[in-house]
Amino acid sequence: MTEPKKIDPARIRSFIRRQGRATAGQKQALENHWDKYCLPPQQAFDAEQTFGRRARLIVEIGFGNGESLAAMAAANPDLNYLGIEVHRPGVGHLIMLLEQRGINNVRIYHHDAIEILEQKIPDCSVAGVHLFFPDPWHKRRHHKRRIVRPSFLELLNKKLATGAYFHAATDWHDYAKDMLATLATDTGLKNASPTGDYCPRPDYRPLTKFENRGLNLGHGVWDLIFTKV
Repeated sequence: MTEPKKIDPARIRSFIRRQGRATAGQKQALENHWDKYCLPPQQAFDAEQTFGRRARLIVEIGFGNGESLAAMAAANPDLNYLGIEVHRPGVGHLIMLLEQRGINNVRIYHHDAIEILEQKIPDCSVAGVHLFFPDPWHKRRHHKRRIVRPSFLELLNKKLATGAYFHAATDWHDYAKDMLATLATDTGLKNASPTGDYCPRPDYRPLTKFENRGLNLGHGVWDLIFTKV
């Protein structure tokens, strides 16, 4: 009798490809401007060549519809932004925003973020990693799918430059507590909170319509910021 195949926790995917239906504008953006903004996951990544300049690199994992990423990139033209998202309509929406607003400092991977970080991003090259409102996988049996786990922190430590930061935000308090406990075990990362828990939302993270609606209903949002020491 063959032994059951063991599951490597480091390879458990933290997402499901819920592609949905793209709008007409998103489809047009994908068809007309894909090559301008999207990078082939099979090719090597060179930040200076990709952006045509040297600048600090910020990576956003799972940018959703891209509203926050577009706003941050527009407000910080001196930074390079790399967005990674598996959902094609969201990619199309971000491309549409970049074209409409003339934003040139964003490039996109439509791929698994863990694979891109592992295989394409050079070690010690990233100034910041953003993880805003990831899937909380709220059912206990699905907690193993949460992206913030020891293997992810090990990867972060490899890719972040000294003094660089990791910023996560969630509206699920249970996930916030779980992330805080996991991050606290990593001696290579230091909590930026003076109280040792959560940080106020920094000005660079835009307040989304969804988040603002939740706050008006009394829902909480928790920001965690850790720097590489």
